[in-house]
Amino acid sequence: MYREKTIFQRAILLAIWVFLLEGKVCAQDNFAVRNNFIYDISGTPNLGVDVRVSPHWTLGLNAGYRPWPLDDKTMRKWRHLLIAPELRYWKDSTFHRSYLGANLVYSHYNVGHVTFPFSLYPTVRDYRLQGDLAAIGAFYGRSWRLNRFFRLEAELGLGIGYTWAKKYECIHCGDYLGRHDKVFLIPKLTLNVVYQKIKKKPQEPTIIDIPIKPEAEPVLVFHPVEDNTGKAGVLQQENPLLEHISNYRPYDRTRVLRKEKGALFVHFPVNKSVLNYGFRDNAAVLDRIVSITRQVMADSTSSVKRIQIVGMASVEGAVARNEKLADARAQALKQYIQQQVAVPDSLFDVANGGEAWADFREQISDLIAQTTNANTIASLRNALKVIDTEKDLNYREVCLRKLAGGSTYAYIKQHMLPDQRNSGYLRIYYDYVPDTNAATINRATQLLQQERYDEALTILRSVQSDPRSWNALGVVLWQTGDHAAALNYFKIAAQQGNADAQRNLKELNK
Repeated sequence: MYREKTIFQRAILLAIWVFLLEGKVCAQDNFAVRNNFIYDISGTPNLGVDVRVSPHWTLGLNAGYRPWPLDDKTMRKWRHLLIAPELRYWKDSTFHRSYLGANLVYSHYNVGHVTFPFSLYPTVRDYRLQGDLAAIGAFYGRSWRLNRFFRLEAELGLGIGYTWAKKYECIHCGDYLGRHDKVFLIPKLTLNVVYQKIKKKPQEPTIIDIPIKPEAEPVLVFHPVEDNTGKAGVLQQENPLLEHISNYRPYDRTRVLRKEKGALFVHFPVNKSVLNYGFRDNAAVLDRIVSITRQVMADSTSSVKRIQIVGMASVEGAVARNEKLADARAQALKQYIQQQVAVPDSLFDVANGGEAWADFREQISDLIAQTTNANTIASLRNALKVIDTEKDLNYREVCLRKLAGGSTYAYIKQHMLPDQRNSGYLRIYYDYVPDTNAATINRATQLLQQERYDEALTILRSVQSDPRSWNALGVVLWQTGDHAAALNYFKIAAQQGNADAQRNLKELNK
């Protein structure tokens, strides 16, 4: 019995020393002290401590000691000491909501003539066991906040262990019957009442030397951040030629390409399909196409997904000839781009637009709107009627030439046909790597608006290497009392040119 008492005394001293050491380490950090109510009901005083080691992880130590009955002559015995270190992962970073855990258990015990619930450990109903056990287990827990300082925890788990003990008859101390060593399962069911110490807020900011009146509540600003659309997204702001791939649509001959914003046109001489770099404004257009394509293809955050080229010819001449001419012009533009930039064939969408009747008709409508001469308006409306009713394209042109003795076609030829002689429509479609950081930061700003600061802080910590998150981090840290860290984030964000952070620093400096 003397050896048993000595083990109990040393274990108690060890547990007290560990508790004091942990309390000293975490005096300036978040920690929690708890008591297992179900363990209390069994007559075992107990205490547990949790110490935060990261935003989502805590280390803990549980200890329980049941010294009675103190009289060794008593038949019913249930004396034991239990020490159980554990590790928890919390879904929320404030010791709140659900968590998963794993623990180690050591116990020195002297138990006999005790009936446990659910027929657990039947040996000790008829015998007395004195020895030790060790186990490892896992558990799931849930925490509910009761008020500012207290919360309730419930846990359910299972462990596996090994016990080595001496077996005695269950009459007082009893005769020694031999060893009792075995592997066993040990359930875990706890209901903890927890006291959580709140980290003290710093009295004054330490990063800047401008005093802040404690009674003045600053009004801090924060806004959502824009997606990083890569080089293509930046170029698109000044080059409507670029469009995101989500806006792509295949070509059909009903489209009025000249009305579509941002498309570029490369012109060809009459009845020619050889691309002339110096013809009209071709040089500037071709250089622009090549430059944009090179920049997007060289960018790691964006990529060219499709280059759409529509070859076209004017409505003059035989339809078969113009079909071949339009196709040859589109191919010539494709070949020119490939000579300047290594673009694979798979990225090109080359379409033969043939005679550009949709654009031609739209131009006639524009001429009608621009002129005030009644005779000219009537002639042009007759031309529209021919285009809308005559399906044979060769005969359609013949009919147009005959209108008003040829004067209508002469007017059209003078004002319109030169712009018909081109390669037609060209547009570059791109895509970019999704900006997940922007989505995360914007989710956090929504939580800030709802004053859900702990959740916002958890989300922002995951993207704190992104400078766009620094102002929002400053706001949530200020609201949660960490003024020194908040001011530091405002300062570095302001140095990066963040207007919200600059505004917040000015507000805090008042």
